[in-house]
This record gives sequence, structure tokens and C-alpha cells, in this order.
Amino acid sequence: MVEQRAVAFLHRHVYCQKPISVDVREGEAMLDAARRLGRLVQIGTQRTSTPHLIEAKKQIVDAGLLGKIGHVDMCCYFHMRANGNPPVEPVPDFLDYETWTGPAPLRPYDGLPHKRWWRTFTEYGNGILGDTCVHMYETARWMLGLGWPKRVTSQGGIFVQKEGKSNIPDTQTALFEHDAFNCTWTHRSWGQPTDPDYPRALFIPGEKGTLKASTMRADFIPQDKNPKPIHFDCVFEREQYPGDVTEKDNELNAAPPTRRHMLDFLAAIEKSSKPIADIEQGHISTASCLLAMTSMRLGGHPLAYDPIKRLIPDNAEANKLLRREYRAPWKHPGAPV
Repeated sequence: MVEQRAVAFLHRHVYCQKPISVDVREGEAMLDAARRLGRLVQIGTQRTSTPHLIEAKKQIVDAGLLGKIGHVDMCCYFHMRANGNPPVEPVPDFLDYETWTGPAPLRPYDGLPHKRWWRTFTEYGNGILGDTCVHMYETARWMLGLGWPKRVTSQGGIFVQKEGKSNIPDTQTALFEHDAFNCTWTHRSWGQPTDPDYPRALFIPGEKGTLKASTMRADFIPQDKNPKPIHFDCVFEREQYPGDVTEKDNELNAAPPTRRHMLDFLAAIEKSSKPIADIEQGHISTASCLLAMTSMRLGGHPLAYDPIKRLIPDNAEANKLLRREYRAPWKHPGAPV
């Protein structure tokens, strides 16, 4: 029976949330499995299905209103870094903490790790950059037709919020270098956002104007008076889908793009075509952010990952970090370095 279920699972398409992996080798293994088995995998970077961002791409970027682009800025100033000192306590009977932890190191249990508490530890993820930059970087790459970055550099640390258990950076910058221009990322989990209307956002300045974009809105600000500024409102569907309002903890702005993303996935299965957020694109965005975290761990050393050879030339130390250590008896799916 177990064998039959395993075979059945191999014949299914998959909808996977971002980031797709905790280390680069895991992402490579996922991409390889999807291609080898001929399965479609949609990644939950729903910005490619966000109505007002689709319109902003069409009316501003694709229409050439920005002119020549020489730089992209991405940021997150949300105070999303949980940081406290809860006491260690017995694991409750209803939780299989060993299985929940999986291949990650087994931390002392200090309360239910669900919601945002698990995200505050590098044992489980890659901080705010690995969690949120994936969204913004994927949006930039989608809007501007960018592939893998040539080189990734990052610096950061815990500079302000030092009182709690959290070990992810509260401050970090990253640089993703492309042929025509660079994309930069900045986050702070303290202080105020640089632009209050865009606390988590993407900024594309061009010689003719600037596009500001977030999950809540978008604005085109021309360099001159002509053309006029263009504003894009977030699409809500409260009347059409009342459950968006009544569902507990639902993000109203996230519901419409999530629906469209799932419908795109189903349509791709029906047509046997790639979904809008294919596994390869999710891997590029995720792995690039993971490389930035690796760069920070190595003191800000620039990393030039080769996606064909799947290594960082002449950097044995960085290559070792492409694959994390798994806790026994878990077995890593990726190829060893």
C-alpha cells in the first residue's frame, strides 16, 4: 500500500509555497525531479498573478514609459522578526516535535513554533531575506526579464534587536548583479520605512520615470509632467467572495492573486504548459537569496554561482554551504559538493 501511494504521488503535479528550499542543493533536486518526471510545479510567488502588478508591468514597463533602466531597489521594513525569550518547556502530547523539526537541528522546545516564531531562527530558514526578498526579486525578474544574477553579495547582522533569542539578521543588504544593471535589497525589522506608502516594495527608476510597486498598490511617477502620474489600486473581491472577509487571519489583498495563481496552475495542467511561476523561476529566485545569505555568513564575500556547473568556482568554503547538514535519519536529496 505504501509503495502504491508513493507511485501515485510521483504522478501528481505540485503547488509549492516559497521559498522552495532551505539550501541551494534542495532546490536543484526539486527542479530535477519535476523535469525528470514531467510534472508541473507552480511556486507560490503570487506577484505574477497580482492584478494591479500585471497592469503596471503592461502599462508602464512593457510600454516603455520608464525608458532606460539602470538600477532596481527592493526593500522590506516590516517588523516581522519575532524576538523574545520564552522559557523552555515540555513538548505537548499533541505535537510530534521530532517530525515537525525534520532534518533541521532540534532546538529546545520553547512554545509552539508555528506562525512566525520558527521564521526567526536560521535553523529553519534564511531570515527575512530568504523569506520575503524571494517575492520582490521574483517580481523584478518577471517584470524585467532577468535570469540568474552574475554575482551576489550581502552584508548584515543583528545590530539593534539583540535582547531576544532570534538569530536571523535584523538588518541586511544584498546586491544581485546582472548584465545591464544591479538589483539591491534592504531590510530592517526596526525603525520606520523610507517610504511609508511602500514598506515592502520594489522600485524601478528609469530615465523617464519611476515605478513603485507593492502588494497593496503601484505608482508611476514620470520624470516630467507628461505623461501624467499613473496609480494602480490593489484589487479586492469582498463582494464576489465574502469568505475573504470572514475567513480568520485572511489577507484581503492576497486572496485575489492567490486565486488567480491556483487557476493558472490548473490551466497549465489542462494545457500541459508551464505555469506562470514555474519551478525553475522559483528556484532561481530562492537560490539567489540563499546565496546572499551565504555571502553574509562568509563576511560579505561576492559569490558567482554557475547554474550550469552548479558550483561557485574557486570557492570550496562557499560550495560546502550549498548543502546544509541533515539531522539523522533524514537523507539530503541533493548531490554532494
